[in-house]
Amino acid sequence: MDKILEAVVMSSYPNNVKQGLVRRVIEAAKQPMDSEQCWSMLELSTKLYLTGDTKYKREIGKEVLEVYGHYHPEEFEEFFNVRFLLSLLQEGYGPLGKRSHYVLDYIQLGLQFVLESPSANSIFSLLRIEVLRKVCERPSPKQCAKISKLLTQHPQCIPTGKHQVLFCQQLIRCIGQFQCVSEGEEDIMEFLEQVNKVSGLLQRIWRTQTSAILPSLKELFTIISSTEEQEAPSNALASVVQFVPLELMDGVIRNLTNDDSITDVQMMTAIGRMIDWVSWPLGKNIDKWIIALLKGLAAVKKFSILIEVTLSKIEKVFSKLLYPIVREGALSVLQYMLLSFQHSHEAFHLLLPHIPRLVASLKKENSNSATSSLEQLAELIHCMFFRFSGFPDLYEPVLEAIKALPIPNEDRIKHLLGQNAWTSQKNELACFYPRLASKSETGKIGLINLGNTCYMNSIIQSLFMASDFRHSVLNLTEGNSQPLMTKLQWLFAFLEHSQRPAISPESFLSASWPPWFTPGAQQDCSEYLKYLLDRLHEEEKTGKRIYQKLKESSLMSQAVEHHYLNKTLIEKMFGGKMMTKIRCLKCLNVSSREEAFTDLSLAFPPSDRHVRGSTSVLPVEEIGPQFIEPPENPSQLTGSPWVPRKPPMARDPAAPLMPVETLGFQETGEAASPLSSNAVGGDAAKDPLSAFREQACAPKDSRSVPDLINYFLSPERLTAENKYHCEKCASLQDAEKVAELTEGPHYLILTLLRFSFDPRTMKRKKILDNVSIPVVLKLPVLVTAEENEEICQHGKDRTAPGSGFMSVVYDLCSVVVHSGISSESGHYYCYSRECTDTIPHGQPQDRALKPASDKPLDFEIQWYLFNDTRVSFSSFESVSNVTSFFPKDTAYVLFYRQRPGRQGCLLREALAEADRLHGEPSLHKDLMEAISKDNILYLQEQEKEARNRAAYISALPKSPLWWRDFDRDKDDDSSSGGCSPAAGGSGSGSFHGLVF
Repeated sequence: MDKILEAVVMSSYPNNVKQGLVRRVIEAAKQPMDSEQCWSMLELSTKLYLTGDTKYKREIGKEVLEVYGHYHPEEFEEFFNVRFLLSLLQEGYGPLGKRSHYVLDYIQLGLQFVLESPSANSIFSLLRIEVLRKVCERPSPKQCAKISKLLTQHPQCIPTGKHQVLFCQQLIRCIGQFQCVSEGEEDIMEFLEQVNKVSGLLQRIWRTQTSAILPSLKELFTIISSTEEQEAPSNALASVVQFVPLELMDGVIRNLTNDDSITDVQMMTAIGRMIDWVSWPLGKNIDKWIIALLKGLAAVKKFSILIEVTLSKIEKVFSKLLYPIVREGALSVLQYMLLSFQHSHEAFHLLLPHIPRLVASLKKENSNSATSSLEQLAELIHCMFFRFSGFPDLYEPVLEAIKALPIPNEDRIKHLLGQNAWTSQKNELACFYPRLASKSETGKIGLINLGNTCYMNSIIQSLFMASDFRHSVLNLTEGNSQPLMTKLQWLFAFLEHSQRPAISPESFLSASWPPWFTPGAQQDCSEYLKYLLDRLHEEEKTGKRIYQKLKESSLMSQAVEHHYLNKTLIEKMFGGKMMTKIRCLKCLNVSSREEAFTDLSLAFPPSDRHVRGSTSVLPVEEIGPQFIEPPENPSQLTGSPWVPRKPPMARDPAAPLMPVETLGFQETGEAASPLSSNAVGGDAAKDPLSAFREQACAPKDSRSVPDLINYFLSPERLTAENKYHCEKCASLQDAEKVAELTEGPHYLILTLLRFSFDPRTMKRKKILDNVSIPVVLKLPVLVTAEENEEICQHGKDRTAPGSGFMSVVYDLCSVVVHSGISSESGHYYCYSRECTDTIPHGQPQDRALKPASDKPLDFEIQWYLFNDTRVSFSSFESVSNVTSFFPKDTAYVLFYRQRPGRQGCLLREALAEADRLHGEPSLHKDLMEAISKDNILYLQEQEKEARNRAAYISALPKSPLWWRDFDRDKDDDSSSGGCSPAAGGSGSGSFHGLVF
């Protein structure tokens, strides 16, 4: 019968004819027959099944085997013996070089017919040994899947005892070497199915034998932590982790992170490879294991590992959000990585270029998964904005991309940040602050944040960028008896000449620290600035008094005497004078008092009072005349030094304009007349500011700096509880108080009083109103009759005839921005530029006193953004728009520099003379040596770190070409079909890129 069957199978008959003949042979096989005939048929069917060159032949072999196993069990058991199976497993079947791939399928087929036979146990024992041997030979994924299928169907063949643990470990080793050699979608799906069968076998073993789990996981960690492998282990290992019971997670992670035998390099390699597993599709709980290990490393303070792994892997994790199949897990890992990386903006900033494209892709996908991910991503981004404020130029494109998405409230943001931080002790991360490989491309140097010291850093950078002040500080001689000024000189010198990207102001902080400040807490930068300038001023005054005593003892030359009896440097640079006048409204007596100031604190007008100038930028062409309210009883004012003015009310459409330039008292009989007609003539269109005016002018519902100055200088009525005690009347009387500037400082510091005490919450709340900042500001300064006459003689037109005031022009040079809603929290950063006179040093200055020019300072002067260690190029447009984009980021302290004019001519001549004589400030020998030594030390540190980092990073598993995910997404915008990642399709290229 075997000859007949073989002839039929090998014949050239059509398949339907063959099928009929084979059916007859099979029916005949169900009848009793002798043992020899059975053996012949079993040998033929075995040959057909194992070596048949067509699927049809293998199907016939299978069918015959099943018939003989069912109807002739004794003969089948005799044929399907241990020796035969051992030969199949060890030697294979078929010609040399063409061994059959179906041996395991054949054994699985035959086992069902010998389960109850006496030889069954012998067969099981053989298979328990042989499957272990097979696995140790690292079979292909397909063969591994066949072994798993065999053992899943016949668990009696699974190795037991110590061999079972070894089997699990070797099976994991096999999975670690799995590779999908084809990029076809069908092949990939088949590969995934094979991997799932193998990992499913592990799950079955672990369920019945939990003692095998930990040894298996130890082997898994050994594989992924190995630094000796030429190729990284397969991501298919992710399929193993999903079956580990979560209740074991804490113990496993604790053992790993506390194992001293595991080196940092091994741990970093392992966690890096685990993070790559986020790209494994259909895996469960993989993100939980990754996050658990990251948290475990944070618990044992392995911050260096966390930092290196996060910075090297976060972009790859982010790119996986493109794919719906792995999006949920990737987003979980991304959230933890970003929310825990709170010591530095580095990780978040790596993602900034990619966020707009991802958001656009998710919006285009328009699925529930994409919508949910967009909302979570937006929440995450706002958390990062809150934590790392001060980068408006970088954040604007991202903010534009997510502007339509929900914004979390501050409590939610603080909760997320507090819940995920690596440590609550900031000083534990002090040595891990951003490592800057080189100095900023701007050439400027940053300042290291020493723990909420951004308030000091912003002020120091603003003072440093005040070039006249900086040069004066750097030119100070050695041994000047001013310890704090000397420390500032050293700090400025390092900011000027260091090769470091950022330096630590620790020494200066300890010397300039206000005693009532709390270490580590956020402070008010304006309060610090006032304290600092006052300390520097008083220190120099003390030195002058000492030298005055030396002079009295005739130990001092006339030159030294002249030097030390002048104003202090703080007075020269920041000092101005203000006259406060109070007029009794009964007897009209006026008392006045002149005071010095180093800054003007500008309060916000009440909501029902809106004092406005004509524009937020104050070129003379746009300053209108001052209108004076006619007195109710003109006879009262005859001979009076006072002309009362009523402040305009916001609800009064006829309210007159009160430009900053012309506010102040009028003398008897004098009236403020409009400025000359050319003030608003056609020349205005030619002014360089005209193109800028539209964008810089404040909207009707916002305020400008001139508005606040107008309010500051407007008359204040003293009534009720605030009545004034008039010496002439010898009683409390209603009065009016007004302030007039009598001397404009060289550098004008304006503090916008944004923080007010809220009695309901018992906290200082912040006024978030947007205030437009003019790049050019004109300030009205009172001049004496003699000065006014001198001005007129030199043809100056800065004052209206007889007005007693002249306009002093100031150019904006620094803006300190506060980001946040409370003075006790938030972040400070500053915009700065170097404002200098445009007159070349080589030109002799005209001794005639010329007025300050109305032309804007060169708009090409570069703006910089100083944010602790980071310094970047910026622009006035960014300064103007920062609050529009980031409502909590508001201008707080402004620095203006006076243009050359009457008041500043002597100081400027002195500065110009010093520059001509000395050129760049010359530093004394000790300071130059200290800078040189530190620069050499920095180069040595860089070389050492580069060597260490190279050794450290080489251990990280490579993640080649992760950016293809983004490039592919961009290219797929124009492709047809459902293969784009955004559409959730699984085209061959994109799907293969995802899994592998």
